Amino acid sequence: MRGFGSSLAIALCLILAAGIAARQAHAQEIRVDVPVVLKEAKVVFNLDHRAFEGDQPTGLQFLGIMVPGLKAASTTARFVAIFHGAAGYMLLDDAAYDRVRNWRGGNPYKQQIAALIAQGVQIEECAETMRQHRWSNADLLPGVKVNTGANFRIVQLVQDGFVQLQP
Repeated sequence: MRGFGSSLAIALCLILAAGIAARQAHAQEIRVDVPVVLKEAKVVFNLDHRAFEGDQPTGLQFLGIMVPGLKAASTTARFVAIFHGAAGYMLLDDAAYDRVRNWRGGNPYKQQIAALIAQGVQIEECAETMRQHRWSNADLLPGVKVNTGANFRIVQLVQDGFVQLQP
């Protein structure tokens, strides 16, 4: 009986291993039916709410993938990321972030924001959000621009041919 149990365990392991190998082989056999090739991309990210993939803001993750991806594809691209409303705090400098979020350790997104700015992404904060929270320009991370109002700015960019994404 003991030999049967061991044989059964080995057989189950082999079946599981074969299933995992089949899934991995299947994942490697993706056929793209609609290749997307962009010569130009003008994208405005409407970042007005808290959306996370684990601990990472979804919008910052999308930007972190799209910006280098389009650059690698030799796409002429312009990105504007507009933070406002519930997500406005993500652009605060360390001291303001700690004060507003009742936190110690500074803004955990500052390096991602700085990297995006260095890659040419225009990062903007909404003046109306700032007024509502009593923030000033001095409370923002370096390189962040302030627009008159997020919704008006998004309308302006869409009218200028930008596509709006709202992750």
